[in-house]
Amino acid sequence: MAGGAEEKPFNFLQILCVGVIAGGTAGVVVETALYPIDTIKTRLQAARGGSQIQWKGLYSGLAGNLAGVLPASALFVGIYEPTKRKLLETFPDNLSAVAHFTAGAIGGIAASLIRVPTEVVKQRMQTGQFRSAPDAVRLIVGKEGFKGLYAGYGSFLLRDLPFDAIQFCIYEQLRIGYKLVAKRELNDPENALIGAFAGAITGAITTPLDVMKTRLMVQGSANQYSGIVSCAQTILRDEGPGAFLKGIEPRVLWIGIGGSIFFGVLEKTKSLLAERRNREPPIRKDE
Repeated sequence: MAGGAEEKPFNFLQILCVGVIAGGTAGVVVETALYPIDTIKTRLQAARGGSQIQWKGLYSGLAGNLAGVLPASALFVGIYEPTKRKLLETFPDNLSAVAHFTAGAIGGIAASLIRVPTEVVKQRMQTGQFRSAPDAVRLIVGKEGFKGLYAGYGSFLLRDLPFDAIQFCIYEQLRIGYKLVAKRELNDPENALIGAFAGAITGAITTPLDVMKTRLMVQGSANQYSGIVSCAQTILRDEGPGAFLKGIEPRVLWIGIGGSIFFGVLEKTKSLLAERRNREPPIRKDE
């Protein structure tokens, strides 16, 4: 990340811990704040033809989802930050975008092991299939086996790996450019604004992938779609190309606002941790 003049020698454990704390905090805050918009988006995408969506229970599944969001966000940023630092040390300055893109993808792969089961349970609850997260997990595993918790894993990676990589790359590159122009560190509102822009653009680009991921995850044991290609072909044949943009408005709104909150909280938490670390007295060598 820009601002290398104040960087200490690479300390993997320290960077990992800061990333875990900041990422977990940002993930929980943004998920809690914007969960109703995500629920509306999911119900719009899951609705077929002209069926009406249910407006009740917009916080359905939040508690169970937070149990997955906290470790997933912590793991993502915990992997992203040290990976980014190491890649930035390896690549020349003109390839910093590649470092950010690659680090985002690697963080996304690690976090997907937690994100996918969390997303499956959350979306099944949002569409009214289950009343509680424990019931959802028990019944999904009972009916579909353990692999049911990873329904749509391929489409999730197809959506989230490009999303993570593109969003964090856009965000980091905009921050670098802004710092060069402003010749100073960014303040909290500026970080939030850049995060909103990066999130909204990336959210719009990846909406078709998100629609397919939602359909695959909520189909349950019906097996209407056998995979990503089958899902795309069925949606195109039965509903037309416009169906791939279902839920784009709440998605862009949700991810734009979410990007603002997430990156704002992330950078603020990282700066608070850095201030606290700098206030600690140095450890004497003879101790």
